[in-house]
Amino acid sequence: MRFLLILALALPAAGADRRNTETPDTDTRQSFAAPDSLDAWKARRLALRQQIRAAAGLWPAPPKHPLTVLFTGRVEREGYTVEKVAIETLPGFWLGGNLYRPKEPGRHPAVLHPHGHWPYGRLENSALCSTPLLGANFARNVFVVFAYDMLGYNDTVQAPHDFTGPEYQLWNFTPLGLQLWNSIRAADFLESLPDVDPKRLAMTGASGGGTQTFLMAAVDDRLAAAAPVNMVSGLMQGGCVCENAPGLRIGTNNIEIAALFAPRPMLLVSATGDWTREVPKVEFPAMRKVWELFGRPGDLEVVQFDAPHNYHKESREAVYEFFRRRLAPERPAWRERNTAVEKLQDMLVFHGRRLPEGSLSFEDLFAQWKRSSRAAARRMSAAEARERLRVAFSWERRPKLEELPSRWFGGRAPAVLLLDPDGMAAAEKSEEFRALRAAGRAVLVMDVFQTGSATAPRNRSHRHFLTFNVSDDAGRVQDAAAAIEELARRTKQPVEVRASGRARWWALFAAAIAGAPARFDAGAEEFDEDEARLAREFFVPGLLHAGGVESALRAAGASAAQFRK
Repeated sequence: MRFLLILALALPAAGADRRNTETPDTDTRQSFAAPDSLDAWKARRLALRQQIRAAAGLWPAPPKHPLTVLFTGRVEREGYTVEKVAIETLPGFWLGGNLYRPKEPGRHPAVLHPHGHWPYGRLENSALCSTPLLGANFARNVFVVFAYDMLGYNDTVQAPHDFTGPEYQLWNFTPLGLQLWNSIRAADFLESLPDVDPKRLAMTGASGGGTQTFLMAAVDDRLAAAAPVNMVSGLMQGGCVCENAPGLRIGTNNIEIAALFAPRPMLLVSATGDWTREVPKVEFPAMRKVWELFGRPGDLEVVQFDAPHNYHKESREAVYEFFRRRLAPERPAWRERNTAVEKLQDMLVFHGRRLPEGSLSFEDLFAQWKRSSRAAARRMSAAEARERLRVAFSWERRPKLEELPSRWFGGRAPAVLLLDPDGMAAAEKSEEFRALRAAGRAVLVMDVFQTGSATAPRNRSHRHFLTFNVSDDAGRVQDAAAAIEELARRTKQPVEVRASGRARWWALFAAAIAGAPARFDAGAEEFDEDEARLAREFFVPGLLHAGGVESALRAAGASAAQFRK
């Protein structure tokens, strides 16, 4: 089979590439429109859940080891008790918290309560936020509450609250992911208690705790109700590194993520004095359309208070009533009562005591995460490896070949995609190109993202840039994968991929994720996965957590098998 030689193509302007011109960040105004059908929403929900879990380092997730629980003290109060509790969420890694329990016998609804960025964390007791009052008032009214730490707060000090960098991002090892895993294990803990009804599990938190709430609500089906407070917004997406992880919001935002909870009951609490000021008129109606797809629009509710950013008394009372109606309707409504609040040191699990034997340093925790990630990735099938890598490279958002600068030389099949680190001009000068053309082979050369004529200004300055945007190297792989798919469509044949230098990284991973059969001859020994080198030469967040070269070779090998057929 031979193909027409096309010598002149209209080359798109590099500056028009949306990956350069559309670089959202935490303060970019966002909007959300629900799809027209329930089936479309369910498909979208599945994809977004995978994206969230991958960004958090929970796809594949660490194994759930048997939960070790440490109780170090108990306070008796009228109608309830408060206990100091730590749970081992990863081997050698402890999450601290306080467990508020009613004295009334029976199995009760329970509430997970992560705190926001208040100075005293879960022990904050001020006009704008009081976790002790929230816990006490819920417990007086037969709710069990587990109030637990963010990283770096109070008892949970084995990891800092604010850490980031390429070496961690390559492994999806982030504060956001560790906190989401802590929430998952906190739910395991509550479910294990004899006085908790696991079918009536709820979650609420404000500010950064609100982000934790809707992320947990998005990925964990055990929650029966949720109330994210003063966080779901199209105006601001969360300013802390614990609310941002690479890949989390590429093509999405907090409004859509929160809507993943549908059709279960959710209360949106908002304030006039922060970024949730438009929620009743903008975000709430947009989200309600998702609940309408399920025929349950009344299960999304909204309330707003004329106040600054908070989890104050009025906001707490709105949540009390929402959870009461949804999870304990037989109980009478109540208003918040004051109570004696314990001294800070009396509520700390590890005040005056050491962490348990075998507790890990931060460096050892990271090393354990890497070992666990690598072992889990090796257990994936070739198909699973391909799907996981596709999420890492935001494969679904790849451009079309006609949008990219390329040149096609017709000839004998199978067609060859020839990649050069310096772009298509350099590729056309190479010995490989001349040999292919002399042999009459069909060849496509191209300037993948940020190479050759595709080099263009791109604002990468925002600290959370990678939360919303792909890395340059991920964009290059997207382009090569798009070329493979288009060549296969045009020629009705599998595609051969050849590359030199750094472009061999792009070729390998493009062959692994492309939605068409391709062959790329490579061996693991030629790819150095040293973290510092990857940060310089082939940086894609989540690459190593997804299995890196080993996963790519497995997925590409499966594609090459189709090539041979």
